[in-house]
Amino acid sequence: MTLHKNASKCLSLVILLVFFVSCKSGKVLTDGTVNKNLSSKTIIKTHYQNAIDFKTLSGKMKIDYSDGSDSQGVSVSLRMEKDKAIWISAPFGVVKAYITPNRVSFYNKLQNEYFDGDFAYLSNILGTELDFQKLQNVLLGQALFNLKEGKYDKSIADKNYQLKPRKVEELFKTLFQIEPKNFKIAKQELSQPLKNRLLEIEYKNYQKINKWVIPNEILITAIDKDLTNTIGIEYRNIEFDRALNFPYKIQKGFDEIVLKKDDI
Repeated sequence: MTLHKNASKCLSLVILLVFFVSCKSGKVLTDGTVNKNLSSKTIIKTHYQNAIDFKTLSGKMKIDYSDGSDSQGVSVSLRMEKDKAIWISAPFGVVKAYITPNRVSFYNKLQNEYFDGDFAYLSNILGTELDFQKLQNVLLGQALFNLKEGKYDKSIADKNYQLKPRKVEELFKTLFQIEPKNFKIAKQELSQPLKNRLLEIEYKNYQKINKWVIPNEILITAIDKDLTNTIGIEYRNIEFDRALNFPYKIQKGFDEIVLKKDDI
């Protein structure tokens, strides 16, 4: 891939949507068997009990992006300090992103441009509240929202446990599917029917690295009226609890990017 302005667009989409011991690829896990007798409360409780606990995570992330007319692919380095920082760097550091609970920032050396702001601005663009925890949850296969704060009806769909809120919202709808083997998210959907918006995050499969179960492939689909953007993410060479640093510095002379709705 030739890195140009679409690389910034691709990284900004990952940030918005959601928006990864030395080893090679982990063992890809297959689906388990659904237990129809489990209650929604038990399913939710097990989902959080199975959340992975680590200090740092590092590896590679292959990102494929398409808006229907243009497709791009890039492999990036990923570093994460749990609950504190997410760092993404394209080859040679020409495009780099650094996200913390209070800051969202990325730059593109080839275009001499950067974005540096907070989640409040990006939340306005998406039309829904976004924060560091939600982004981290997406990357780790956890529910975008805290399922323990609501009540859900359970059904079986696509060999997964499907949860829908008992209280149906008119402006904002959610749906969660949890796979039965490790109780990780199989699919989560957020929609705004009146605005013809849909965000679907589908976890194609999971892999086991040492004792941890993490996503292997993720497909993100964002529909806004007649516009459809898709992002495919594949994780490679994952390592846990290494000592990491997060080098990041916006060079002087770069032009600030003002993200508009048309950019997502």
